[in-house]
Amino acid sequence: MSNTHKHFQFSLLSFCYITVGVLTVTYIGLIAVVMSYAALTVEFSQSVKNDEAAVAMLESQYLTSVANITNTNYSAEGYAPPIAQIFVPATAVTALR
Repeated sequence: MSNTHKHFQFSLLSFCYITVGVLTVTYIGLIAVVMSYAALTVEFSQSVKNDEAAVAMLESQYLTSVANITNTNYSAEGYAPPIAQIFVPATAVTALR
């Protein structure tokens, strides 16, 4: 009787090699994910700082403009005060008028 059955021999050493290989690939993948996350976090943080700086600049320009308007002497600029103030009485305005 011929032996046509091939018997697969389980080797503890080959199992350990496969386990170490899988764990090494997993470790490298996790390091890549953490590095990508860190890079995105730093990029987002820099973007927030840039946006805050732009808002601060615009706010400074706004406050300077408001101060210029408030401190302007309109009489010296050639504007005359109004002669009379008339308030027009208004009736209630509705959409179905």
